[in-house]
Amino acid sequence: MNPFRRKHGSARGLAMITWVYVLWSLLPVLVAVRISFNSGKSRSSFQAPSFRWYWGDPVSSVWHDDSLHTAMLNTLQLAALCMLIATPLGVAMAIGLHRWRGKVSNAANGLMLVPIVTPEIVFGVALFLVFTQMYTGVPSGMSRQLIGHITFTLSFVVVIVRGRLQAIGAQYEEAARDLGATRLQAIRLVLLPLLAPAIFASVMVVFATSVDDFVISSFLTTGASTDTVPVKIYSAARGSSTPAVNALATVMLVFTLLAVALAGLAMKRMNKKSGDAAAGAAGGLAGLSG
Repeated sequence: MNPFRRKHGSARGLAMITWVYVLWSLLPVLVAVRISFNSGKSRSSFQAPSFRWYWGDPVSSVWHDDSLHTAMLNTLQLAALCMLIATPLGVAMAIGLHRWRGKVSNAANGLMLVPIVTPEIVFGVALFLVFTQMYTGVPSGMSRQLIGHITFTLSFVVVIVRGRLQAIGAQYEEAARDLGATRLQAIRLVLLPLLAPAIFASVMVVFATSVDDFVISSFLTTGASTDTVPVKIYSAARGSSTPAVNALATVMLVFTLLAVALAGLAMKRMNKKSGDAAAGAAGGLAGLSG
């Protein structure tokens, strides 16, 4: 048998398996989205399509229900603040841990993985006990939820950025120092542009993790005023909920997809404008050496 044909057939088989998995994983999401367009109150069967649960119902639709508005705003606010705080903190910690040498640094690197490998239910209970028994001065509600989200997502940023740092190596920064750049200039002009893909990936991971988080948010919530979308959906699903919950989840899904798409376009435009990160860094260093 022709080896090329055998390889081609194997690749097609793997591609088919991948597409089957993607379609299967998307099926529950598509079903939930379709039910959000039901004209009746059923959440278990398809009904005639309608926008009743988006804006048509004067009481229970996403557009008119204040509790749904609050949950959505809380979720987006938490995710935005978590991105703005956890990402730069994680990048700084990754650079510091990458340069730190010694036995203590190995222990610190291991501790950074604890939030990732710890079951989230254990992490949520631990945070709840910390805030109720030790740091009681931290305002309850949104402030505690934000600290919890940052604590949980920080490790993801460190792991992603450290992986990129390992791949880059130290040669670019050393070349910058040889050309006369200070340590801060080398980081700003060389290292950060090279880390841009990892930083972008970290922002997306932090945003998705914060938006999707249920355990930490539920343990640290103080009631309806601080409920997030996952907590609201869970609470509504336990009672006699309507497809308005599905509509709320669909709106959040659209927000998330739009955020990812806009971030991807911004990243693409930035890459087109600046060209390759290393080339741009070299140009900046040439200006310094001149």
